[in-house]
Amino acid sequence: MRVLVVYCHPCAESFNAAIRDTVLSTLEGAGHDIRLIDLYAQGFDPAMSAEERRGYHEPDSNVQPVAEHVDAINWCEMIVFVYPTWWFGLPAMLKGWFDRVWVPHVTFEMPTEGAGMKPKMQHIRKIAVVTTCGATWLVSKLMGEPGRKTILRGMRALCAPNCRTLYLAHYKMDTSTTESRDRYLAKIRHRLGKF
Repeated sequence: MRVLVVYCHPCAESFNAAIRDTVLSTLEGAGHDIRLIDLYAQGFDPAMSAEERRGYHEPDSNVQPVAEHVDAINWCEMIVFVYPTWWFGLPAMLKGWFDRVWVPHVTFEMPTEGAGMKPKMQHIRKIAVVTTCGATWLVSKLMGEPGRKTILRGMRALCAPNCRTLYLAHYKMDTSTTESRDRYLAKIRHRLGKF
């Protein structure tokens, strides 16, 4: 399967880097064809310019500023997101990637007065989220997990109708231990390997 891994963390020494490496080795071990987008390492600009926004609804021209990224999402059959959950949601860098890359006429057709939005990413059959959360499971649930919903509800609506999803979170990251982190990496290897 063609798998796109989208990684978002600014610090090379972070636990998220270990998660990224575990995700990549697990996918490689399963024989998948992998592409990695490391948003910080590549210097991705998450801010949409005024000019880009004015052309957002124009086919082709809306792709030009982010053509390499659009090519990657058109190529893949599965996407794995690796990021820290900050303020219960997506890091600004990753949210900006969605804003700029998941453009109309590529990922969806704009709704009209007589018809709703039409999804165009039918080739994506699996989505996985691998994240860390400072909060507990309960607090995360009480806050509504907006980052999880953005990807597993919002983005998934543009993918194949039977698109499978996987959500793996290490809760209480702020008070994690070596043992809890090791258990989480083992969980990733097991669950993602079977996914």
